[in-house]
Amino acid sequence: MSSGTRAEGGAAAANQQPAAAGGIATPVTSCRSCAGPAPRLFLSLGSTPIANRLVRADALDATDPSFPLEVGFCESCALVQLTHELPASEIFDEDYPYFSSFSDMLVRHSEKHVIDLIASRDLGPDSLVVEVASNDGYLLKAFVERGIPVLGIEPTPGPAAAAREAGVPTREEFFGADLARQLVAEGLKADVIIANNVMAHVPDLNSFVEGFSILLKDDGLVDVENPGVGALLAHTEFDTVYHEHFCYFSTIAVEALMRRNGLAVVGVQEFADLHGGTLRWSMGHAGTAEPAESVAAQLGAERESGLDTFDRYASFGDAVRTVQEELIELLRGLRAQGKTVAAYGAAAKGATLLNSSGITTDLIDFVVDRNTHKQGRYIPGARLPILDPAVLLERQPDYLLLLAWNVKKEIIAQQGEYAARGGRFIVPVPRPVVL
Repeated sequence: MSSGTRAEGGAAAANQQPAAAGGIATPVTSCRSCAGPAPRLFLSLGSTPIANRLVRADALDATDPSFPLEVGFCESCALVQLTHELPASEIFDEDYPYFSSFSDMLVRHSEKHVIDLIASRDLGPDSLVVEVASNDGYLLKAFVERGIPVLGIEPTPGPAAAAREAGVPTREEFFGADLARQLVAEGLKADVIIANNVMAHVPDLNSFVEGFSILLKDDGLVDVENPGVGALLAHTEFDTVYHEHFCYFSTIAVEALMRRNGLAVVGVQEFADLHGGTLRWSMGHAGTAEPAESVAAQLGAERESGLDTFDRYASFGDAVRTVQEELIELLRGLRAQGKTVAAYGAAAKGATLLNSSGITTDLIDFVVDRNTHKQGRYIPGARLPILDPAVLLERQPDYLLLLAWNVKKEIIAQQGEYAARGGRFIVPVPRPVVL
């Protein structure tokens, strides 16, 4: 069995220390979906810090605890998942820095989703739309602006506060079956439940999906979006692996999870340019609607490509190692030529790419990010300073590594002046290329 290993490329480990034995990283002994045998390991990215635990300037003398970052495959239900688990409280703390509104592309995508749902579900002032992991209200406020009642459920304090300031009613809690029962007891039932880019973050999948079933009206609809594991494999998107993402979904695995909890997949849509390849699964109560042709088509395509067999995953570690080595070689070559290199996007995927590859300040000078909540802090492990994008025109680095490659079109469009002055972009996956 092949597994990816950390490429040699810097001194990132100097700012990390492995978690002590018996620490908060717990080995996964059974599948978190079907409770079958422990997932079979196919990718190891070493021991890395928590990707979104950005380092404050006054904490640079401390080391960053790191934890095993490994991925396995459930041979019973085909769910791809981490082999070690960190408590949600360690990941989604009061400093959690992700705010969806800073991505123009995501806001546009979400607004179209809202408009489509209003039309297809005939939503109005007597409806209720619930979003799980509603973040800063980026999506729900589009419903609010159209007079449709909403409820956001968001466990992280900063984004939840921003949502309330934007006029989006928000409960600051984790979602699951218990909260769903509480909401029903308060007289709430949802016409539509939306859960975008959150199901991968959930350790207790069955409670989470059972919560959908409890809260959803008899004729209601659940829409769930997450990057698909097929795209992860096809495009070598190993940097989307981090401790915050407990699972990586195929439609095969989603269908089994939903069926176990009284729901049925009734539609599947693919958005190839969103987050490296996103799938939207639509669900209703089992027996209430006939599945669209898209469901059988997607399931057939996934089985044809082997997403339900371990063999499809077995060589992924070798592909990852090749990407890491090629990126290290490219960056070292640029340094040898006297070129300067910065990075764009203090995203969690960037932390994984840097730390699993051993890239630190010896190869990259700094990172820029539009998110003001991240500026002034440092990437954990790699310890690259996070600055305002305006710095790019002040310092004009020769190359810009796109850590947030999933929004590369948006970044390149924003940085037209940087490019006009001779700046060039490096896209790291599926293979490092210079634009």
